[in-house]
Amino acid sequence: MGIEQKVVIITGASQGIGAALVNAYRNRHYRVVANSRSIKPHSDPDVLAVAGDISQPQTAQRVIDAALERFGRIDSLVNNAGIFVAMLGTNLAGFFHLTQLTVAEMVKQHCGHVVNITAALVDQPTSALPAALAALTKGGLNAVTRSLAIEYASRGVRFNAVAPGVVRTPLHPAHKHEALAKLHPVGRIGEVEDIAEAVLYLESASFVTGEIMHVDGGRSVGF
Repeated sequence: MGIEQKVVIITGASQGIGAALVNAYRNRHYRVVANSRSIKPHSDPDVLAVAGDISQPQTAQRVIDAALERFGRIDSLVNNAGIFVAMLGTNLAGFFHLTQLTVAEMVKQHCGHVVNITAALVDQPTSALPAALAALTKGGLNAVTRSLAIEYASRGVRFNAVAPGVVRTPLHPAHKHEALAKLHPVGRIGEVEDIAEAVLYLESASFVTGEIMHVDGGRSVGF
């Protein structure tokens, strides 16, 4: 694709992990198309904010159209939008609509990378944190990550996932952090930067596809 700046689409980009991903990719000199329901315009000319509900197909189309009109290409997609108290629309439909459109563009250029943010609890459920519906949707994303990695490997498009443990975001109020830290063998909850660093590793690891990377303080290994 030459020496042009690469372009990444990030959903759920207004706060928490999504906001950290925007900063991390900008530090790698990517141009960023940032989506969330309530995202505000960005002062950085290389960050294009597109507000809207990503579970709606028309929003996914607007994101793609805006990316191509403003930056002319799409190199990566991070499907970060998701709700722990699971909603099928955001966790699955949002993934489907945007990924379908993005991958069509990536196939044209025979190059691209999709990262899905899932959840470590899919592999290590706990009675201390009931989350059966979230496990249903996030587990589905793990499965489709592996399936699409095989389907598109010969066409130059990689698919990976990052499965976080509990991360310090607005989703988890401060008074619960101490208790949540005890769910992880390392004795702390994760930081948004931990997840962003894992995504950037996968971004640069061109021989890695179909990987579900657990960033969970050892939770997936045992407890």
